[in-house]
Amino acid sequence: MGGDGARCPWRPPPRCESNAGFTLVTVDDGVLPPGASPDPVGRLGAVERAAFLAASTSSIGIAPVVPVTYAEPFHVSSQLASLDHISAGRAGWVVTEEEHPEAARAWGRPVVADTDARARESRDGVEVARALWDSWEDDAVIRSVATSRYLDRERLHYIDFTGETYAVKGPAIVPRPPQGQLVVLGRPDRVPAAQLDVGLVDGLDLTAVATAAAAAGTPRVFAEIEVALDTPDATAAERVADLERHAPWADRGRLRHIGRADQLIALLSELSRHVDGVRLHPLALDEDLPVLSRLVLPALSERRLVARPLPGTSLRSPLGLERPANRFATTAAQKEEAR
Repeated sequence: MGGDGARCPWRPPPRCESNAGFTLVTVDDGVLPPGASPDPVGRLGAVERAAFLAASTSSIGIAPVVPVTYAEPFHVSSQLASLDHISAGRAGWVVTEEEHPEAARAWGRPVVADTDARARESRDGVEVARALWDSWEDDAVIRSVATSRYLDRERLHYIDFTGETYAVKGPAIVPRPPQGQLVVLGRPDRVPAAQLDVGLVDGLDLTAVATAAAAAGTPRVFAEIEVALDTPDATAAERVADLERHAPWADRGRLRHIGRADQLIALLSELSRHVDGVRLHPLALDEDLPVLSRLVLPALSERRLVARPLPGTSLRSPLGLERPANRFATTAAQKEEAR
């Protein structure tokens, strides 16, 4: 089960990761501050905040939301590989698109306004990142003091990628991530399913989610769900009404639950027949997270519907994903056999 960490506290509360039961948290914090002016400046983004969380936690997976619409995929792949090293193999990547034209100015890039062009940038960006993560074989690093050798150059590889808008030769500047490949999450309708480990699917009702999940074609499928729960101070309907007096709760085409915790438990139990997990988007993290932690997750754990991560394991482990082989190492072995 994933949680939306867009408004996650800067420092996690003591023992929150061991008691809550989430498999991973996603960190959505873009380069633009809220209410950015027409001439915005950049700021710390999701990867930097995820790196802080990685060093402050021991078991929960951490997946920053990072678009490659304007960011250079070479640098993004290096940042994410570093995050996997910092977290000892607990990192993921939620691939998305930057739709705000103001972000182009912050990056110093031309606006990518066409939806197909944004999808192309995501597709190419994931392809480049995955190839760069493989550009170092697992045993490329030697660190031999006796011979003064840090790495084996024969185990570093050029990726030689050429896309429609840029080319990348490689290799990476960071050794291969501990997981081999980070867990990549994204929408199968925007990024090819073959490039994703977890497909994120939408749907306004259970039938639509089940249909999207069946068509995803990814190893694992998570449903996107927006949640507003009853709290001791107000019902979920009252909380939503109070919010909408100030600003509308934007409709993103996702399944939405507004009500009691036991009703959400029943919904998630039904969803477990169609998807491998859910990514929850609470209405207000400070109000909904305590209810999720106290009432929802324990009940799901009793029904064995929660993949609880353990310290010392990678994010791939609770998701049931194998560590992938290195594409270049396999090629090298085949060449050696052919000699």
